[in-house]
This record gives sequence, structure tokens and C-alpha cells, in this order.
Amino acid sequence: QLHLVESGGGLVQPGGSLRLSCEVFGFTLDYYAIGWFRQAPGKEREGVSAISSRTGYTYYTDSVKGRFTISRDNAKNTVYLLMNSLKPEDTGVYYCAAGSTPVAGTAEGYDYWGQGTQVTVSS
Repeated sequence: QLHLVESGGGLVQPGGSLRLSCEVFGFTLDYYAIGWFRQAPGKEREGVSAISSRTGYTYYTDSVKGRFTISRDNAKNTVYLLMNSLKPEDTGVYYCAAGSTPVAGTAEGYDYWGQGTQVTVSS
């Protein structure tokens, strides 16, 4: 009943940009933090970014700082991840997740997960 749907993935050249969207259903964003995660083949899931529900606090893992921007539109129940200056190492399946009391940078406290969207950065 409560689910999230990612979209916006695709194939892009190095240096290009993509904007991922995460639309949530069954609840509103007002009191949920949203995190973005990615998993590359053969690697563990990595916390990429997160945004809080009330304070506007944002988190970015070191490898994406200055390149990625997370934002939210509570009226649309949607969170975005704008990815600029993409690198091949950004390739992976990107997931969004929601939780009321998550720990930024980790998967702890995220109760709801999307199905994932593929991002491939290649020339």
C-alpha cells in the first residue's frame, strides 16, 4: 500500500546529466525523510544522498558532493536527485527509500523502498 516509484534513469555520456524522480504513494512527505541509494554490479548498496522532512538538512556521500543535488516537493510527494558531471563510476541501480527516523548515509531506518532505476554512464 505504501510504495515509492523511481524514474528518470537511462544512458548518458560521461559529463552529462540526469534527473531522477521518486514519487511516493500512500503517505505524504511531510514527516518522512527520503534517501537515495545506488548499487553497482559486484558492490554493496551505497547511500548517495538524503533529505530531511522538516529542517531541510541534506546529506551527500563524498564522491558526489558538488555534482548531485537533492530536493523535494512535498505538494507533489516527489523527491528529485539532479546528477551533473556524471562519471562511469556513477553507474548502477538507483533506489529511493523513505523513513521517519533514518540515519543519513546508511540504510538504517528506511522502511519503504522503490523498485530502482538503472543509470548507465558510458561513452
